[in-house]
Amino acid sequence: MNQWVVKPRPNPGASLRLFCLPYAGGGSQIFRTWPNKLPASVEVCLVELPGRGVRLREPLFERLPPLVEAIAKNLEGHLDRPFAFFGHSMGALLSFEIARYFRRHDIQRPVHLFVSGRGAPQTPSDEPPMHNLPEPEFISELRRLNGTPVEVLEHEELMELMLPILRADFTICETYLYEPESPLNCPITAFGGLEDESVGADRLNAWREQTTSTFSAHTFPGDHFFLHTAQQFLLQTLSQGLNQPLGMGAGRGYK
Repeated sequence: MNQWVVKPRPNPGASLRLFCLPYAGGGSQIFRTWPNKLPASVEVCLVELPGRGVRLREPLFERLPPLVEAIAKNLEGHLDRPFAFFGHSMGALLSFEIARYFRRHDIQRPVHLFVSGRGAPQTPSDEPPMHNLPEPEFISELRRLNGTPVEVLEHEELMELMLPILRADFTICETYLYEPESPLNCPITAFGGLEDESVGADRLNAWREQTTSTFSAHTFPGDHFFLHTAQQFLLQTLSQGLNQPLGMGAGRGYK
């Protein structure tokens, strides 16, 4: 069994597959309800990274290139129909680099790239790195980011499980080096949170430079984790994008 890909609701008749990739520290469970809220023509496929879910005991990745290669190789058996990517934060970066990996290796290309909660890869973040902070400071930064539930932060045993995963994922993001390549040829849609201080309008709209096709950007109420707090509005907009004819996009940004 391919443990990299989880299908909560298999849909053999789907005309499109949507591969969903999580944010740092997240697992496939954050997308578990999505198949019930997206078009029936879409088969939602959740990418489960090592170190979480049924893969809890597997070694963690700490660098992006080998993780991208591992994901890409394990997706190849699921590319027998058109597919798109949705990734939030770290997942957006992974989606983008997997799409470029597929192009470099002459593998099928995505028909759409949905990137969420992440500035364009060529735009550096102003946030200081946190992956190598001492544990108290690292936990303090997790509180500030507001992505880890308080009950988890205050649960010693859960934190013993979560801290290595979070450190590894932040290491992946914070050691990433963007290598210029020609833009992708699929539409890109970017999603952002209106109160997300780490991803402003300029960085979100800069995704436009990464495609020769159409581009659109949408913002929703909430901070970096608006995909939870504004999920209804996000999924409505995502559904509209998935319902577009393959290869089509909206072609606008936001201010």
